[in-house]
Amino acid sequence: MDERFRIVNIFLDEKTLGRRSPEIEHDRVVAIFDLLEENYFAPINGELGPFILHLGIKDGRLSVSVCDEADNEIFNFDLALSYFRSVIKDYFLICESYYSAIKIASPSKIQAIDMARRGIHNDGSQILVERLKKNIEVDFDTGRQLFTLLCVLHSR
Repeated sequence: MDERFRIVNIFLDEKTLGRRSPEIEHDRVVAIFDLLEENYFAPINGELGPFILHLGIKDGRLSVSVCDEADNEIFNFDLALSYFRSVIKDYFLICESYYSAIKIASPSKIQAIDMARRGIHNDGSQILVERLKKNIEVDFDTGRQLFTLLCVLHSR
């Protein structure tokens, strides 16, 4: 993997996070692990990495700070969360159904809910990849992990 186009560390704003359920915390840990294992991250301004990312929510916007390997900020930008509100709401609703189903439902019901959950997650990931294009090019898998982290930040 080319280190010039990689995120090597990521931090979520602890003030934004607050308390979260064990399921949300698990999603956070897995998303960060998967993201750091493999990602593609190329700022449009031509900056080269490796990069450290800081994510938070401020004033109803996703705040993204892109830093160099020494954690010095290179640039930052915000994304309006209005583009994501509906898909995040749907995603949390289907996740609640999924977490409830895995305790009592049949395997086929769990699989059906999981397929719907993945579909909504893919929709949100695609929106995020598109919204990032103005500042950063990411591949779909990187977008998926970043969307998970956006949901973690958005959870209350």
